[in-house]
Amino acid sequence: QVQLVESGGGLVQPGGSLRLSCAASGSIFSLYAMRWYRQTPGSQREFVAKIISGSSTYYAESVKGRFTISSDNAKNTMYLQMNSLKPEDTAVYYCNIQRTSASTVVWGQGTRVTVAS
Repeated sequence: QVQLVESGGGLVQPGGSLRLSCAASGSIFSLYAMRWYRQTPGSQREFVAKIISGSSTYYAESVKGRFTISSDNAKNTMYLQMNSLKPEDTAVYYCNIQRTSASTVVWGQGTRVTVAS
């Protein structure tokens, strides 16, 4: 089973930037989907961004224009570049991958992002 490990979270001031990484134990080439979600206490885990079939990107309305999802096949890593961060972006961020549209979704353990002064 592939394993995912998120990193890059931490404390950042409003308006600042962070880049989250999601390292996979196997190749991410030709994956059906790579996604980022986030979750705060008492809330459902919500969609943030995804890449479908290695090229098509989609973003939640709340992060459009501020966040960018990308991947580096040589490093078996996906990224979430987060700019112009707001306090409401505070959450635990999780990555997931799906080998095909019928495959089991595999989740990472999460990395915490706190946006505060």
